[in-house]
Amino acid sequence: MNMFVLLIPCSLNLQQDVEEEEKAFHLCYRSEKLAIAFELITTPPGMPLCIIKNLWVCGDCHTSTKFIVKIVGREIIVRDANCVHHFKDGLCSCRDYW
Repeated sequence: MNMFVLLIPCSLNLQQDVEEEEKAFHLCYRSEKLAIAFELITTPPGMPLCIIKNLWVCGDCHTSTKFIVKIVGREIIVRDANCVHHFKDGLCSCRDYW
């Protein structure tokens, strides 16, 4: 079965004073997204991923991570400055309240 997912970056929380297209570009290269991508290609399949972040997770990255765990079928744990997010089966332990 082929699965295609189109995730449009949400730039509402991005505080930079740039054009909308540039905001979308910046959202694609957020630190937690890059860390998740790196962990996915360097760890064995099925192993949970643990990401530690010293700032809050933005809404776009939170939504993206929920989609990523649903697609790849792995657990991702993200600790940010505020709480620990445990993503599994497309859901987060914070119930989208962070």
